This record gives sequence, structure tokens and C-alpha cells, in this order.
Amino acid sequence: MTIKTFSLGGELTINRLGFGAMRLAMGTFAGPARDPEKGIAVLRRAVELGVNHIDTAGFYGRDAVWANELIRTALPPYRDDLVIATKVGPLPGPNGVPSGQATADQLRGLVEADLRCLGINRLDLVYLRVGGTTGPGGESIAERFAVLAELRAEGLIRHLGVSNVDDAQLAEARAIAPVAAVQNRHTGDMGLLAESEEAGIAYVPYFPLGGGVGSGLLDAERLGKVAARLGATTAQVAIASLLATSPTVLAIPGTGSLEHLEENLAANDLSLSDEDLSDLRG
Repeated sequence: MTIKTFSLGGELTINRLGFGAMRLAMGTFAGPARDPEKGIAVLRRAVELGVNHIDTAGFYGRDAVWANELIRTALPPYRDDLVIATKVGPLPGPNGVPSGQATADQLRGLVEADLRCLGINRLDLVYLRVGGTTGPGGESIAERFAVLAELRAEGLIRHLGVSNVDDAQLAEARAIAPVAAVQNRHTGDMGLLAESEEAGIAYVPYFPLGGGVGSGLLDAERLGKVAARLGATTAQVAIASLLATSPTVLAIPGTGSLEHLEENLAANDLSLSDEDLSDLRG
């Protein structure tokens, strides 16, 4: 049976099926902006349905609609068990696409901006997001991660994470301060996943549905076959399969639709048999 909770940093118990906030403000970074009232409704319903891990970022927004502001409008007073994770590093370009990368000197300001926008005194989890839209690797992250470690020591951050990293970058970060979570695109890096599991580090695939189906991890025909057999949607089967990969994996599917939100979160009650998993993975 799939364990439904995870102890983040060994102290924060969260449901493994959470919510990604990127699509609250816009469908893509290119826009257009979405109706903020719909985003507020989605957030409130997500928490009603048991979500207590929300993944967001200060650069999730378009025009006058920004995910962090929607969270601050929708959810205060924040529940004691609600964990809000954010990430810093990417900087939006003129077209709104986060194509730039913050220097070490800019990270404190980005963290402080997240604190103000969310209306809190301490961030539960902050990832250093490395690089652009390409895969991980190829650069040192020590100087930038050390800044976040200093902010953690000051009490502005509770736990630290890294995003879009390879084995060497994860090791570099862990040599500076404890790492509670890794957020990578799920492309079958089972070595990094195994390392995270052994160390008790959460592994949080971004674009969990696109990462599951579009990456080739799950064949569309096999996915449809299992979904039909279980009377479930392909999205639900993809999420359930992701959670079955490892007890350290957290899923954060995002949406701006109440209907899709309820569909995604229903995956929490979907049990995949050994036969289902075998069929999915070939």
C-alpha cells in the first residue's frame, strides 16, 4: 500500500500529493493571465480536499495576476500544517518568461520578496532553482546555495532544497547545509532518486503529468489500458504511478481548474496493483 505522507526535513508531515501553483496565474509563462477569482477558488478547494503542501514561486505570474498574491488572498490565516514551498533563482525577462538567473547577491532580495508577498515571517522550504530550461549540470551552485544557508541560519527559511540539479550539484549543496528536497523534471534519473530516498530527501518532480507521460516514462497506450481497466482517468493513473515509484516522491500537479483539481486529487485514493505497475512500465 502506498504511504500517503512524508516527513519533510524529518519534522514536517505533509501529504505526498500536493499542489503546484504555477498554473493559477497563467496557462504558460507567455500568458494570458487567468481570472484571479478562479485561482482563489482552486486554492481554497485544494486545502479543503486535504492539500497541505503548495509549491509556488515569486516568478509565477503574468500582468497583474501572481500566484503568491493569490495564496495570500485565499488562504490566511494559514493552517498550522500547511507547508508552502517556493523557489528562487530564475528572473523573468521582458516577455515574462523566466530566462535570466539571479546572482548570489540578488537571492536575499528574492527571498524577502516572497516573505512579503505571502505575508509570513519564515518560508517553510526554499529551493535554489539552477539553470534555464535545459537539463541540469555544468555549473557550481556553492556560492548561491551558501546565501540561502545563511538565510536559514537567520531564521528566514526553515528548510532548503535544490532544483534542476545533478548528482555533483546535490553533493555540493549538501556539503554546505542540509537539503530537504530535490525538485527536478522526472526523466528517469533513478540514481538521483535512489540517493534522495537513502538520505530521506524528498524528490519532487516538476511538471509531474507532462514528466510522466511526455517524457516516455509512461507509454500513452499502456497508460490508457490501465486507466480503462481501473475506471480512472489517465491523469489519475499517471499521478498514482508517480507516487508508487518511491516513498520519497512527492507529486505537485497544478491546474487553474476546479474540475481538474478534483480529478487530480482523487488519484490519492487510486491503488495500483503489481500488474498495473508492470503494464505501465513494460
